[in-house]
Amino acid sequence: MRKETSTNAFNEKQINDICGMAYSLSILGGRWKPAILWRLSVQTMRYSDLKNSIANISERMLIAQLRELEADKIVKRTVYPVVPPRVEYELTELGQTMKPMLQAMSDWGNLHRNISNDDKERLEVSF
Repeated sequence: MRKETSTNAFNEKQINDICGMAYSLSILGGRWKPAILWRLSVQTMRYSDLKNSIANISERMLIAQLRELEADKIVKRTVYPVVPPRVEYELTELGQTMKPMLQAMSDWGNLHRNISNDDKERLEVSF
């Protein structure tokens, strides 16, 4: 966790305040968040199912990433008052709006991964 008064934190806030892409990446950033969001974009999942569906993620990291996504109002956590405890995670309405972006990022990543180095130099991208 970064000190809120550090220069780095100040710079991050400045760029996130003026750049939508930087702000989006700050929410999506991290190794595990895209995997979590991708699974939750398909269905609501119990914690154990989510954990089992992401290879090599530790419980500590999954909990931390879910808490950050909850704080950003992207994921909703529902606790049912039963024994044993049942907890489910789902995308919020705001989180649902990320689906097209997640799909586009996945498509681009698959395309880029499959292009050979020679082809990368020849590929023309227009904006």
